[in-house]
Formats: sequence, C-alpha cells, structure tokens
Amino acid sequence: MLYLIQLAKPSGGAEEHNVLLPAIPELVWSAIIIAIFFFVILKFMYPKYKEITEKRATTIKDGLEKAEQAKKEIADANTQSELALRQAHEEAAQIRSEAQNSAKRIVAEAKAQAVEDADRISSNAQRQVEANRQAAEISLKTEVGMLAAELAENIVGEQLTDRELSARVIERFLDQLEASSQKERVSK
Repeated sequence: MLYLIQLAKPSGGAEEHNVLLPAIPELVWSAIIIAIFFFVILKFMYPKYKEITEKRATTIKDGLEKAEQAKKEIADANTQSELALRQAHEEAAQIRSEAQNSAKRIVAEAKAQAVEDADRISSNAQRQVEANRQAAEISLKTEVGMLAAELAENIVGEQLTDRELSARVIERFLDQLEASSQKERVSK
C-alpha cells in the first residue's frame, strides 16, 4: 500500500498529473455540474415525485379504507343473511307445525262428519224400514180384513154392505188374530 502512495506522489520537482486524484479545475466543474443536477432534481423532479408518491399513498390509503368498509359490509351482510336464514327456518318449522295441526283438525272433522253422516244414513234407513214395515202391516191388515170380510160373507151368506159394520168386523177379526199370534209367541 505504501508503494501505491509513493506512486501517487509526484517524484522530483515537476508536478505530474496524479491518476487517482483529479485536477482542481475538474473538481470544481464537477462540483458545479453536480450542484446544478441536484438543483434541477430538487426544483423540478422532486415535487413531481413527491406528488406521485402522495397520490399513490392516498390511493392505497383509500383502497385500504374501502377494503375495510367492504369487509364490514360483508360481515354485516353475512350476519343479516344468517339471521334471515334462522328466521326462515323458524318460520318453516312454524308452518310445518300449523300444517300438521291443520291436518289433524281436518282429519278429526272428516271423521266426525263421517260418523255423523253414517248415523244420519242409518237413522234414515231405520225410519224407512219402519215406514215400509208399517205400510206393509197396514196393507196386510187391509188385505186380510178384506179376505176376512169375504170369508164372513161366504160363511154368513150375506154381503156386508154397511161400511162401518164391515170395518168393525174386520177390526175385531184382526184384534183376535193379533191376540192369537201373541199367545203363540208367548208359548214358544
């Protein structure tokens, strides 16, 4: 290293140009150019650079704020959708419950209506059977009475022309016939 330093020093009395150290005028001009360069950069380029970086910082900050706001909105939307989903499930359960209760009520009403209809039909059928039996009994009594009157006319040999007398004879005959049929039932 000493060797390099000795080489850098001028030897002898004449000044030689040192390769490692530039000449003073070159240093001055270089310093002036560098100062002008820094002045131009600071005066013209740095404000633009600062403006661009501030815009980028503002844009990034706004983007981050919007992202945070979007996250909050998404969280709120998720909360609202979960709430709506829970309400929908509850409403569906309530509707199912009401439908089941309604179905049970309808089945019970249908059963009650069916029993009522069956009772009404049975009652109507019994009344119809009773009416038919009574009609048949009356018809049979009338026919038997007529036969009895004919038989009595044949036996007595006279025609019963008096309606009241004929009716009394028929009634008495039917009463006797009914009494004899009851005696037979009792004896069995």
